[in-house]
Amino acid sequence: SVYEMSGNECCLSTGEVIKVIGFKINKLIASICENNEVSQFSAKVELPLNFPGLYKVVADKTPYVSIEEITRKVSIGPTRFGHPCFYSPEDIKLANFTVRHGEQITFNSVEVVNGTMAVNCVVVRNNQSHSFTLPLSQEGKFYECEDDQIYTLKEIAEWKIPKCRNRIVRLSNALHMWDFSNPLPENFDGCLILMPVYEVQAVMKYRKDIVHILSDLDVEVKDITDCYDISSFLQPLSLEDVFERTSMEFPMVAEIMEGPSESQKPYNLLSAGKEIVIYKKYQAARILASEIRSDSPKRHFLIPMSYKGKFKRRPREFPTAYDLEIARSEKEQLHVVATKAFASPHKELFSVSVGDQFLVQQCQTSEILYEGRKKVVDVLACEQILSDTYKKVLLPMYMEGSFVEVIHDKKQYYLSDICKEFRLPFNVKVSVRDLSIKEDVLAAVPGLQFEEEITDSYLLISSASSPVESWEIPVYRLNMLVHLVSKDVQRVVPPATKTTVEEISKEQYYMVRRYENQTLHPPPRPPKKPA
Repeated sequence: SVYEMSGNECCLSTGEVIKVIGFKINKLIASICENNEVSQFSAKVELPLNFPGLYKVVADKTPYVSIEEITRKVSIGPTRFGHPCFYSPEDIKLANFTVRHGEQITFNSVEVVNGTMAVNCVVVRNNQSHSFTLPLSQEGKFYECEDDQIYTLKEIAEWKIPKCRNRIVRLSNALHMWDFSNPLPENFDGCLILMPVYEVQAVMKYRKDIVHILSDLDVEVKDITDCYDISSFLQPLSLEDVFERTSMEFPMVAEIMEGPSESQKPYNLLSAGKEIVIYKKYQAARILASEIRSDSPKRHFLIPMSYKGKFKRRPREFPTAYDLEIARSEKEQLHVVATKAFASPHKELFSVSVGDQFLVQQCQTSEILYEGRKKVVDVLACEQILSDTYKKVLLPMYMEGSFVEVIHDKKQYYLSDICKEFRLPFNVKVSVRDLSIKEDVLAAVPGLQFEEEITDSYLLISSASSPVESWEIPVYRLNMLVHLVSKDVQRVVPPATKTTVEEISKEQYYMVRRYENQTLHPPPRPPKKPA
């Protein structure tokens, strides 16, 4: 029969040899959950992996009986999703360390240690990390820890549903765009039991792409693994698959089977059929930057620390006095001008007019009279700049005004200097472009805000035929398939690394930000003065 599978036309004829290379969840069957059980009134509904909403994972109450069972059923990998946490109700005594009962054990990776398969683990005790390994043979009861992170359904399907188990999730945010096509009840905010429906990922002879076969397809197959030469198959690998290989396996030669989409510059040179050398895998720092503009859409960039251009400072904007306190530094005094008036409800605190200029001093507390009683509140001590003198004033920390920084610093800075000397977020403009980059996309941007420093996963590659320079390619944002080639690497030491500024989409920007440090929020505003 000829089947159309995920856009792949595939003929499954009698005698066809198929090499299964993996399993992937294709969709989820969801039931409304009450008291950790399927509600008797709930109908099963089918949810695609791109179904909207963010979800929290409910810890599984059924224990695992060994480390080996955990590694077999739970996804453990190099990403922030692949570090599951468990605890044991009993102490675990190791050669030079004892894991106490109830302590959270983070599983980071599975490696061969002294000839034995083991899991690299971490326990944080008194703000200190303790690393150790647990052999797969370790038995006991291991329970999942509560997880306060939020995930999309796709992330849960890929990382958070153990094999042979269902998963209970709790809706973290209400679905704002409910309509009649939504299979869940209107205003639903409870728990769901998710049952995965898998698809088989396979390769066939004479095809250079992956075939996706739904697990409920009515085809009979026979396991011939033990009596067939599987080396005659190509095995497509994603960049994630390559990254999961041990460090000992690098460097390696690979042929590109499917290159990234043309829109993914500057990686459009990586076309199908080209051979590349993959030297190593590692985590690298990037500065997440956004274009400064009032209208939408903004452009977003990931800038490597090797960027050789220079920057000049641009004024920052601060919506509250609390933001002034966060931006304040010991290195230089923060000078701002008010662009919005604020009338203080308390005579002890200062009322601001448009055009007032201040030097920010420090955060402190002050007594105010509120409804006939004295109350202590947080305030920001500043010096107001007058024509020929300075006046000490107190601004309420909750003050919703608007301030613009006055820049006195005319110096030019490298990216590394900015990261050392100043707190992010930080506003700049390129003053000298990076001459090592043919087209420096940052030079044309009128203003940039450096938002935060992130860490991401990269592979270092070069062309196999002419290894003049090497590039860092992002593992989780580049859609690309390769297969390994049995060739010796001519040059083990990689050539000079080319600096690449990566422009990312709005969706990628929010995915990057979602897992970094939570932004500090201003303290709650005290009650308004009665009219």
